Amino acid sequence: MVLDLVVKITDDGCTAEIPSLKGCESWAHDEETVLEKIIELASFYLKTEKGKFKLDRAKTSQKQILYKLIFNKS
Repeated sequence: MVLDLVVKITDDGCTAEIPSLKGCESWAHDEETVLEKIIELASFYLKTEKGKFKLDRAKTSQKQILYKLIFNKS
């Protein structure tokens, strides 16, 4: 399964969200931390172990980064 993960970079930190999972969003001061937090939250929403997720950086713009969150549900 592949889900989009969007990281928005602002002056005061980073916001990450998985648009297809309602309410699955997180904030942190830096990109690395926000990715850790959103993956932990996604593992809770999807009832999947954190270690089963892989991130693929798909697209970068000035204030936004698009990742593909890849995992096997079974």
